[in-house]
Amino acid sequence: MSDLTDNLARIQRELKAPKGQYNDFGKYKYRSCEDIVEAVKLILNGCTLTLSDEIVMVGDRHYVKATAIISHGSDSGSVTAYAREQLTKKGMDESQITGSASSYARKYALNGLFLIDDTKDADCGDNTAPPPAKLVSSTQAQTISGMALAAGVDVAAICSGYKVKDLADLPSLAYDGIVKTLKERAVK
Repeated sequence: MSDLTDNLARIQRELKAPKGQYNDFGKYKYRSCEDIVEAVKLILNGCTLTLSDEIVMVGDRHYVKATAIISHGSDSGSVTAYAREQLTKKGMDESQITGSASSYARKYALNGLFLIDDTKDADCGDNTAPPPAKLVSSTQAQTISGMALAAGVDVAAICSGYKVKDLADLPSLAYDGIVKTLKERAVK
């Protein structure tokens, strides 16, 4: 085996790049390109890691083609990954969109080079919409209905306030607040 192959195998075994970032919107942990680079710097031991980008057109869309190259002496190996630029992204200008695609493509090139498994990351799917909210159970919906009747509150008003058609469509997180309000109304 070559020095590069030995070193790459060692780096793949030793690399610890925890998911140190947190996405508040999607409620998941992830690792960024920067997290991987910081972790691998500590264990390169004579190898050189280079990352590069190239903008390529595929059809009518721009992609960032990122290449991660590891070298030791005259030997080198590389992995390439692509990320498509979004046409628009709320709150980002065009350079930020390109930078985001670059970071994403570089992360996946590094994942391929160092055998980092990200299949269980939430960012492997479409995260443009939040996950569906958990709804109240049928028992909770019946409880709300009974309490609303006792408190003289129209069920349709509760539904309207939460922009749902039926009590069964209420988010479960709303249950405790609704019950508390109905208890207070029943006492009055």
